Amino acid sequence: MKAAHLRSKQQGASTVEFALVAALGGFLMVLLGIFEFGRVLYTFNTASEVTRLGARTAIVCDANYERIKTTMMALMPSLWAEEIDISYQPAGCAASASAARATCISVTVSLNSNAGLSTVIPFVPLAVSIPPFATTMTREAMDSSNCKGGNLK
Repeated sequence: MKAAHLRSKQQGASTVEFALVAALGGFLMVLLGIFEFGRVLYTFNTASEVTRLGARTAIVCDANYERIKTTMMALMPSLWAEEIDISYQPAGCAASASAARATCISVTVSLNSNAGLSTVIPFVPLAVSIPPFATTMTREAMDSSNCKGGNLK
């Protein structure tokens, strides 16, 4: 009789415990999702800024492809050189720094479709494609003497 009485007091305990654990687990999953979404948006913003920096470096510093890509990858370490596209207008005008200053009209720096981001959510391996951000800048009458040594001032 005593055991039956104790069991009747404990009937809803497992349901309440399950509800508490499920609510806490759900809250943690939502919180992790919010953090991951913020990280993805931060990466998208950084990718946009990286293309702007690359175009500015190309226009102001008459930089070669390697220097532009190195500057961009320094700001966004998850970026690979193969994911960066650089094109000058008119085509072929950037054979040398002096030729580029005299003949190039604009430069377009973009991230191609290979650029991606892997999420860090446990047990959910997702790969998010970074949109193909692009920045085009026209030639400006600017002195590139402050670009010697790799620093854009």
